[in-house]
Amino acid sequence: MKRKLDKNDEPSSPAKSDKETNSPAPKKKQKEPKQPKEDPSFAELGLDPRLVQAIAKQNFEKPTLVQRKAIPLALQGQNVLCKAKTGSGKTAAYVLPLLSGILKRKATDSTPFTAGLILVPTRELADQVFKAIEEFSAFCAKDIQATKLTENVSDAVQRSLLSNVPDIVVSTPARAWHSLNSSGLSLDKLQYLVLDEADLVLSYGYDEDMENISRSVPKGVQTIMMSATLSSELDTLKGIFCRNPKLLDLNEEIGDDDETLSQFYVKCTEDDKWLMGYLIFKLQLIKGKSLIFVADIDRSYRLKLFFEQFGIRSCILNSELPINTRIKVVEEFNKGIYDIIIASDEKSEIFGDEPGDEDGKKSKQDPKNKKGDAEEKEGAQPKKKRRTQKQDNEYGHRIGRTARAGRTGMALSFVVPKDQHGKHKPTSIKTTENDEKVLAKIIRQQGKQNRTLEPYNFSKKEMEAFRYRMNDALRSVTKVAIREARTKELRQELLRSETLKRYFEENPAELSHLRHDGELGRATRQQAHLKHVPDYLLPKEGKNALTKDVGFVPFKRDDQKKRGHKRGKPSGRSFKVGGRKRDPLKTFKVRRK
Repeated sequence: MKRKLDKNDEPSSPAKSDKETNSPAPKKKQKEPKQPKEDPSFAELGLDPRLVQAIAKQNFEKPTLVQRKAIPLALQGQNVLCKAKTGSGKTAAYVLPLLSGILKRKATDSTPFTAGLILVPTRELADQVFKAIEEFSAFCAKDIQATKLTENVSDAVQRSLLSNVPDIVVSTPARAWHSLNSSGLSLDKLQYLVLDEADLVLSYGYDEDMENISRSVPKGVQTIMMSATLSSELDTLKGIFCRNPKLLDLNEEIGDDDETLSQFYVKCTEDDKWLMGYLIFKLQLIKGKSLIFVADIDRSYRLKLFFEQFGIRSCILNSELPINTRIKVVEEFNKGIYDIIIASDEKSEIFGDEPGDEDGKKSKQDPKNKKGDAEEKEGAQPKKKRRTQKQDNEYGHRIGRTARAGRTGMALSFVVPKDQHGKHKPTSIKTTENDEKVLAKIIRQQGKQNRTLEPYNFSKKEMEAFRYRMNDALRSVTKVAIREARTKELRQELLRSETLKRYFEENPAELSHLRHDGELGRATRQQAHLKHVPDYLLPKEGKNALTKDVGFVPFKRDDQKKRGHKRGKPSGRSFKVGGRKRDPLKTFKVRRK
């Protein structure tokens, strides 16, 4: 009998071998299920304690995905190119590491110099970023000094602001280059460069300013670029300011959160677009605050005057208005004072305007700029391709205005079929010619982000009863009325912005009485009957017969008591008209018991 050999190649005892052979095989340990890692808090990201205290004061519980990914990389000194949807917390993702880096340096070196430059495409965004810096630096205000260069002030005032050597400068590229050119701003020791909404910077016509600024930026500067889309403009900026950045494409990771946004589209004729707009807001088929985007400034005033015919109040937002007015309109819209804002692109047919940014610079890549399209450079994109790409990028930014921070929202797009383009001349515009191509591209790109666009079904048969009212209102809104309304509001807002600025600074409580949604249509033909919807126009089923996507909103509550006098029996006290006035003290009588 041969004995088995053990590990040392020695014969093992038979008893031992039998035990080993007969012993049951050892049970494999079951792997315990891995518990999902909890998201780190702001304190665990390595931020300064004073910043964490300011974050807690604003009731921010946990960092968003963008902040969890971008803040650690920025604190390590890496260049970051981050793509994430609007409303995901991109501003805090670059402001917090910027402030933390400055506070860390000042703990050992208190030499004053401009360490951070934040470039944004618009003045309104610069104001929002500046407010965010003030809020996050509330507990270290003595150590952080920030300046905003977007105010309409003289060069002498700007130089005096920059003479204090702020730690952070927030500006548009045009203003920043102007300050650099006039020797008011020094970037010799710049450490951080931030480009917010980087995909819009070049499309707003800041390409020359960005090239000039890049020559003034020292080497080795940490660059952070935030964007909602990845376009060709980002490749250009990436080649100018930073090479080989850490790319964070976070749209796919946050796709599950996009269920709060519902996207719809309607294929209709140009006149049906106005009819549906009238029905949606007059019958309250869509409830809540609404933001309407239109093609140009004249169209925004046409829509406002059209709504005024039906008693629908709205505000207008465009770059013609003073910056103080624009900021106030947006702030009061966020507070719920206004329900409808009509925002426009920068073009006017009546005034002969051409698109450009608010500093008066024309965009070379803007498809509405006739001069820029007539002279195409070699290797440039075709005109139609540039237009559809720009409209697709704008769509991503515009739907990002709703369904922010976990809230629900809805986006509705009107699409004019190509065979219906130009058939209704009073309301037709050139930009609707490629609506179907733009829609197809948007559907493809939204599909990559696990989003879907569904048709919003209107009952055209039930809509026809309201068409004559829509036509009456449109006939009243003439080009002359649009021109007068546009001039009137511009004159009013300039007067309010300049003359009353000091008064409202001394009396801030009176500012709430200044509204921006007043009627402009004094020059239009007023038709009182259009402001009321008679019952015979509504279908038998009510307003819910017009659309199946949004629930029915009743005109009055069922339990609401009817007010008024019954025939022959007045309710409450009755007073004789024209009667003699009596002294209530003389007519007061007391009953004797």
